[in-house]
Amino acid sequence: MSSTAVTVIIPGFDVADFAEEALDSVRGQTHSNWTAVLVDDASTDDTTRIFADAAAADARFRVVRHEEQRGLGAARNTGLAEVDTPYTAFLDADDRYRPDALARLADTLDRTGSDFVVGAYVRLRPDAGGPGYTAGDVQPWVAAATDPARQRTTLTEHPAASGNIVAWSKLSRTAFWRAHDLRFPEGRYYEDQVLAQRMYTLASAFDVVPDVVIDWRERRDGGSITQRLAEVGVLRDYLDALGEGIALLRAAGADAAVRERGALIRTLDLPPLLRIAEAHPDPAYRIALEAFLETLPA
Repeated sequence: MSSTAVTVIIPGFDVADFAEEALDSVRGQTHSNWTAVLVDDASTDDTTRIFADAAAADARFRVVRHEEQRGLGAARNTGLAEVDTPYTAFLDADDRYRPDALARLADTLDRTGSDFVVGAYVRLRPDAGGPGYTAGDVQPWVAAATDPARQRTTLTEHPAASGNIVAWSKLSRTAFWRAHDLRFPEGRYYEDQVLAQRMYTLASAFDVVPDVVIDWRERRDGGSITQRLAEVGVLRDYLDALGEGIALLRAAGADAAVRERGALIRTLDLPPLLRIAEAHPDPAYRIALEAFLETLPA
């Protein structure tokens, strides 16, 4: 097996409107040495058929189905158990890869020997008054984590990397996941944030590249979890993930990364939450946010 063979884990629940585009973005990769595990998390729409058709037409796709919905973290863990290639990557079934994504990431790791590599991403937003979506620009906090390119860096050398906390912007050595028994938290939202900080603190070295590797969709119907922050339960999971991520960095002695995360959260995450809290009918929302603020690094 080639040292650059990649397994892409693609979980999906009721994403029929977007799944074909996601799978097409994998089929269109310039890096052809890939397989994909499609994890159907008990979908009730046409996602099940789309995944099955993909596997029937191309042996590089294989499907695993949950008979009951278990959530994104569990779906990703199911996919991890199926990986048999040197490299592991993730793609949510409502997002899409850029054509050179796997080539850029796998070639980087093959050259550097690092544990994982992190790429840039952009928001894919719905067009006003139309059915399509348009990719935006790289946001400043994404650029701070990935630009300029760095090889075999660490959190000590590059603490701003800790701001890139999504699973799907990374490609990793499968051996790194296995050596540290890395798994996603299950039964909660924002499951990738804590895991990302574990990866940064455990890595002997990682790489960053400024290339945009993925378009992250903001759904027109508001179905993305990041579009549901007005829900008290979602907010609590969000704040727990932010707090646990900072705690992991602090426990690892990554003080500069703790300061970076605190500053980024205050600049990026808090303003929209505070606006929601001002008008929220449930006082539990404001109370949860105020409690979190008391723990946030200055």
